[in-house]
Amino acid sequence: MIDQAFFKYVRNFSEYQKRSMFGGIGLFTDDAMFALVSNDCCYLRGGSGLDKVFTQLGCEKYKHVKKQTTAIVNYYDVTDLFDSGYAGLDELVQKSIKYSIKERKYQKSSASRRLRDLPNMQLTLERMVKKAGVDDVETFLELGPVKVFNKVKVAYGNDVDVKLLWKFAGATDGVHWKLIQEPRKKQLLELCE
Repeated sequence: MIDQAFFKYVRNFSEYQKRSMFGGIGLFTDDAMFALVSNDCCYLRGGSGLDKVFTQLGCEKYKHVKKQTTAIVNYYDVTDLFDSGYAGLDELVQKSIKYSIKERKYQKSSASRRLRDLPNMQLTLERMVKKAGVDDVETFLELGPVKVFNKVKVAYGNDVDVKLLWKFAGATDGVHWKLIQEPRKKQLLELCE
């Protein structure tokens, strides 16, 4: 079976874990998926300059058929390259692993997070905060809930609901705003005045 041979082959490049993905088996290293085996076919993750190389080699993208839709994901069928012993496959595997890890690290970094990804924040609050001059997660966290709340008050008027302060504090602390204890709420209110 091709899947076992492919699993063994990929071990030459990286230790990995297997997880069920897209109706097949995904191969992960450093929590980043770089390969997929499904229906006796082997796929490598594209991205960066790899997409062009895979396309030039005639590799098709993986189509994940769901009940009512078909999702085309950025994994390219390298089964024929693997079967034929294509000399450049080693380099493609290495680049796919490297790119996957790089992308995963970026996704986990604060640089990729949006304000609405923080606890208690949603699109409307993200827009309010941005209108008040706080454009990204890093700035939001540096300023803290009190300064962000004060900026929102300047932008929207002093009758802004105090619950926003709790929501900003929860976003900063990584908890739901209703879990903020009374002593902390009191401290935040004092800092606002």
